[in-house]
Amino acid sequence: MAFLEINDLRKVFGPISVVQNFALAVERGEFVSFLGPSGCGKTTTLRMVAGFEQPSAGTIRINGKEVTGLRPNQRNVGMVFQSYALFPNMTVAENVGFGLKVAKRPASEISGRVEEMLRLIKLPTLAERYPYQLSGGQQQRVALARALAIKPQVLLLDEPLSALDAKIRVALREEIKTVQRALGITTIYVTHDQEEALSMSDRIVVMNEGRVEQIGTPFETYNYPKTRFVASFVGTLNILRARVTDAARGLITIDGQEIVARRGGAGMATGEIRSVALRPEAVSLADAGGERNRMQGTIEDVSFLGSVMRIRVRFSTKSRRRSRGRKSPSASPTRMCSFSMAPSQADPVAPRPHCGRGCLAQRGG
Repeated sequence: MAFLEINDLRKVFGPISVVQNFALAVERGEFVSFLGPSGCGKTTTLRMVAGFEQPSAGTIRINGKEVTGLRPNQRNVGMVFQSYALFPNMTVAENVGFGLKVAKRPASEISGRVEEMLRLIKLPTLAERYPYQLSGGQQQRVALARALAIKPQVLLLDEPLSALDAKIRVALREEIKTVQRALGITTIYVTHDQEEALSMSDRIVVMNEGRVEQIGTPFETYNYPKTRFVASFVGTLNILRARVTDAARGLITIDGQEIVARRGGAGMATGEIRSVALRPEAVSLADAGGERNRMQGTIEDVSFLGSVMRIRVRFSTKSRRRSRGRKSPSASPTRMCSFSMAPSQADPVAPRPHCGRGCLAQRGG
């Protein structure tokens, strides 16, 4: 039996269904991220697990006990909010110990637990400071310590790093994962940041319009997306319009240039239109040799982005490709270029309306 079980969870606000048939089983000590765009239902789902929202239907069980109808303080879950939500009139130590004080724990226990939590978040000397005397990153650490001080069964984090700058976000996400592993606490993390979800999670739940699109490990989610939405939302994806020229041999044509498809002719019919999905790192801006697909194009634009350069390439008058790669003297506008990708990376998928013809590609250096 899973430690946290969410079964057929639904939430309706008036005529609008914001969470539909959400089901998830989380093991003890697992770190699971809810990933999706704004408005997809991920925070509403988290708030239902926390008890701040009552589901319209479905059940929630923690460690074998149903908690669907319980108040937040009866569930033994810790919550870290996006806005920190620290009490401005309390010191760091008082904020961290607040939950224990409400639970009427002995003063000696509260003091010891607060010291332990401050050491854990590496702020042992700031116990007497007030929130306004802390940086944003320090405030978020205090919020994390407060959530952990009560020894919750489940830790819930609602986009806790979104208000911080890039460098602090990277440092704190590493610290959060380190703390989570050290304590072995079951954790649900809400984010719209793909990099956060991929780097921190044991599994990712990708959501869209209130529905679960895919549940899987970061590797599975990125490399084997089950839906078009997952493929386009997680990471950068190139989508090109192609025609199947020989299904038996797995040959497809993109703007008059023939390549071999990833899965051969499986599920394809000669003459049909398909969309070819390419990850940026699958494409090389050169002829890499071997049994690889090769295509030609014209460089239209080059943008310097620091560690990489983004290169926009036009195949014909109707399609373009953007490539990210390390700086190359040959990558200049209006020049012809060749690029290649392994057949295993050219993945034809069934077309849908309004599919774009452009694509993004990336080359590691």
